[in-house]
Amino acid sequence: MATRRPAEDTTPEADSVKPRVDNRQQQIIDIACRLFTRRGYEGTSLRDIAEEAQITKAALYYHFPNKEALYHRIVLDALRALIYHVRAAVDLAPSPLEKVRQFMLVSAEFMDADRDSWMAGSNAFWMGAESEPRMLAVALRNEYETMLRTCISEAINSGEFRKSNVAMTGRFLLSALNQISRWHNPKGAMSIREVIEQYLDMALHGLQAPAKA
Repeated sequence: MATRRPAEDTTPEADSVKPRVDNRQQQIIDIACRLFTRRGYEGTSLRDIAEEAQITKAALYYHFPNKEALYHRIVLDALRALIYHVRAAVDLAPSPLEKVRQFMLVSAEFMDADRDSWMAGSNAFWMGAESEPRMLAVALRNEYETMLRTCISEAINSGEFRKSNVAMTGRFLLSALNQISRWHNPKGAMSIREVIEQYLDMALHGLQAPAKA
């Protein structure tokens, strides 16, 4: 999403004072994100990350003091940013139905921008140990899901949605959203937005053809 990072000032004056990007730190973040996605938080060690980055653990500690700091940087910051962007879009939507649409569309676009961090955040629910990072991640995901359920409740109360189990409806929509990253090809025929639009059409209008006269 273009709004996630401000455009860089390319003037000579700005270049002389802005901090340089630490390529090594970004490499560590990218590797840790992939490993957290594939193996989960508990299944990934600092040694795994250091070996993948071809650096010593001491060099890794220079950038991140512990695994929790890496997890905070990758997963928790991404979840907070997701909530921020989705809430901003939902707040601007003119109707409850449009709030649900914006929730889904902005979430999908956010996921599309960084699929590994999205998957790592989703996998946080399936961690075994009750670690602090897991509890923080689950609390943020609960806040995110509560936002969707509030939108659904408003749509039911306004008459735009028929009466249904709000929690079940939320899980239905989120399950469709979470699975996209597992099969959607960003270079394929359909954009992430087109996929969500079709999902919403099926969810809101169903699959059954109208009865013939």
